[in-house]
Amino acid sequence: MARSTQGREKGKRTTMQARLRFLGAAQNVTGSRYLLESDRSRLLVDCGLYQERQYADRNWVPLPIDPKELDAVLLTHAHLDHVGYLPRLVKQGFSGPVYCTEATAEIAQIVLMDAAHLQEEDAEFKRRRHEREGRKGPHGDQPLYEKADAEACEPLYRPVTYNQRVQVSPNVTAAFHDSGHILGAATIELCVREGDEKRTILFSGDVGRADKPILNDPVLLEKADYLVIESTYGDRVHEPTANVKNRLAQVINETYKRGGNILIPAFAIERSQEILYYLSELLHEDRIPHLLAFLDSPMAVKVTEVFKAHPELYDEEMSELVSRGQSPFDFPGLTMSRTTAQSKAINHIRGTAIVIAGSGMCTGGRIKHHLVNNITRRESTLLFVGYQAVGTLGRIILDGADEVRILGQKYPVKAKVERIHGFSAHADRDELTVWAKSIKPSPRHVFVTHGEPDAAQALAKHLVEVNGFTTSAPTYNEVVALS
Repeated sequence: MARSTQGREKGKRTTMQARLRFLGAAQNVTGSRYLLESDRSRLLVDCGLYQERQYADRNWVPLPIDPKELDAVLLTHAHLDHVGYLPRLVKQGFSGPVYCTEATAEIAQIVLMDAAHLQEEDAEFKRRRHEREGRKGPHGDQPLYEKADAEACEPLYRPVTYNQRVQVSPNVTAAFHDSGHILGAATIELCVREGDEKRTILFSGDVGRADKPILNDPVLLEKADYLVIESTYGDRVHEPTANVKNRLAQVINETYKRGGNILIPAFAIERSQEILYYLSELLHEDRIPHLLAFLDSPMAVKVTEVFKAHPELYDEEMSELVSRGQSPFDFPGLTMSRTTAQSKAINHIRGTAIVIAGSGMCTGGRIKHHLVNNITRRESTLLFVGYQAVGTLGRIILDGADEVRILGQKYPVKAKVERIHGFSAHADRDELTVWAKSIKPSPRHVFVTHGEPDAAQALAKHLVEVNGFTTSAPTYNEVVALS
C-alpha cells in the first residue's frame, strides 16, 4: 500500500530530495538494509538479519520510520542476511508489496520459515535457562518473530523477471538484473524522478563470479549516478575457479586414505548445490572413490527442489548436463537426508562418507552434531568452502582454536581443517573492480558496503586507484543526500 501524499505541494519542488540511509551491512557483512527516501517514496532495499554475534541486538532496534509507511520492499536475493528481517517488519505492520524474482520469492519463503523456527526454538531455550538462573534476557526471552509472521510474508511477494521495469512507488521504477550470485539473485536498478530531475541508483546485491557452475555470469551494467556495492571479499583475490575441483578431489582422496569422514559445512542456498555439481563431475570422471554422499540439510534439500524447478536460469553447461541425464542433483550414492533419523544414521556408517550439512558457519543445524562425532578424530577432515564471519564457530575453528564449545561441551580440535576459497559465490576485489568499471561515465559516488571494515575500506581505496571513482564506506545509520 503506497504512502499517502496528501498535503504535499505537487509540482512545486524541482530539486532532488532523495536520501539513502544505511541500516545494515555498513562496515559489517550481514543485516543488509538500505532505506531510500524521496519526496514521494519510502523504499527498503533488502531486509536482512544481522548474524554476527556482536551486532545481533540491532535486529531488535526499530526502523527509523514506521514500517506501515514503507511503499515497498525490494529484495536482491534470498540469503538470510538480505531477507531475514522481513517477518519482523510484517510483525510491526508492514503489508506492502515485496518485489523480487520468482526464484528469490520461493527460496526466501523456505529461508524465513526455517529462521522463524530457529527464533522460536532459541527463545524457548533461553527462557528455560534464564528461569533456572533466576534472570531475564534483554528482550524478555521472546522470539524476534514467529512462524505466523513468516507465513504472513508469502502473500506479499510480487515476482518480477530479469530486465523487466516495474513501478514500485509513485516516482520510482525498478529493474532487476542477473547478478550471478545465487539462483534468482539480482542487482537492483532504481530510477528516482522528482520534478525535472532523475537519479539512477544501483544496488549490487551480492555479485557472483564469472564461469561458475550452474548459473549465468553477472550482467554488466552501463549507467548509474550512484552505486552501492558489496565488498565481502573486497580485500583479496580468490584462487582460480579451475583449481576448486582439483582441491576438492585432493581433500577427499587424502581423507579416504586416512579412513575418516569429510564434513563440509555449507550454506543451503547455492553452495550446497555447487558442491553437488563438482562431486558429480569428479565421480563421473572417476577421480574420487565412489563414496556415500549426504546432503544433510532439510533446507538445502528444499532449495535443491527449487533449483530443479527453474532450468531457465541455468547456464549452457548446466543445461547440457541435464539434457544428457547427468543432473548433479541426482547421482549414484547421493542421499538427501530429510529427517532427523536419517541424519543420525549417518554416524553409524563405517568407512569414509561425505557429509554436506548446515549451517555454513557452524552456528547451528545438523553440522554441529557431525562435528561432535568427528572433530576429535585425526583421520576426519572439516572442509570450509564459504565465508566465516567473525565470532562464528566456523571462524573460531578456522582461526586455529585448540578447543571449541559445541552444544554446551568442550572438544579438542584434532580433525584436519581445510579451506577452499574458490567456492565463493562472491566476486573478489578484482572481479568487483571489473564489474563496476562497466558503468560509464563513472558514478557520482560509490558506497562500499557488505564487508568487514578492512575489506570495505580496501575496496573503496582500490576503486579510487584503479577506476578513478569517488568512494566511501558508510557507517551504521549514516544518511547521505543523493543531490
